[in-house]
Amino acid sequence: MACTVDGEKREALVYAPTIGIKGEKLPLVFAFHGHGGNMQGASQLMRIQILWPGAIVVYPQGVDRPSPVDPSGNKPGWQLEANQALGNVGNKDLHFFDAMLAAMHEKFTVDNQRVYTTGFSNGAGFSYLLWAERGQQLAAVGEVAGRLFNPPEHLTQPRAVIAIAGTMDTTDPFARQKATIDNDDRPVDGATGQGQPCQVPNAATNGTECTLYASTTQTPVKTLIHPGAHVYPPWAPAEIVAFFKNHKRP
Repeated sequence: MACTVDGEKREALVYAPTIGIKGEKLPLVFAFHGHGGNMQGASQLMRIQILWPGAIVVYPQGVDRPSPVDPSGNKPGWQLEANQALGNVGNKDLHFFDAMLAAMHEKFTVDNQRVYTTGFSNGAGFSYLLWAERGQQLAAVGEVAGRLFNPPEHLTQPRAVIAIAGTMDTTDPFARQKATIDNDDRPVDGATGQGQPCQVPNAATNGTECTLYASTTQTPVKTLIHPGAHVYPPWAPAEIVAFFKNHKRP
């Protein structure tokens, strides 16, 4: 799809469902690449359209945006806070999301109870921003190697989340990612009790730990902490898809 939003030409790869009953309400997944990435690479890395052929899967293309690792904004990415002054971005990416969501509703019968966002790195940070600013439209969040930029952003609506992070990450330091999980995700989701061990993916690196924090609002927090760096593990997509399938909008 292609459109113009706030004066910027935007585009996204859209994978239409390959199975399903005509007229059936369909799940919708938005998947955001990291800073410097692109929609084609994200579709090959995340493979959500293969793992969940019954879902509408949208891989948006970012445009040049400043970030902590690219303050001049020479590479494509996503805003990390509402009304972003840096780079005179404002809410251009939030408005792009709004436009994509509207376009998907026009073309498909979208299940409003099953709209999801996922992303890697800067794309994960944007998924957190969507949770903070567009949470009423989301069912669950799947993030890899990202965090909420708090302040200024705050989560106010409980939403199930699966968070994947590497303890050796120095690009977006692991301590900051864990702080988002402990201080933002778990409190808003009513998942502040002691977590329980869960099954680690068979393909995961030795030392990966899975923890599930039950929720009083039916919006659990699941974490998969691996011993690697700032990477998108090959087992992440299957875990995210399985998590999404189990959670509708509360």
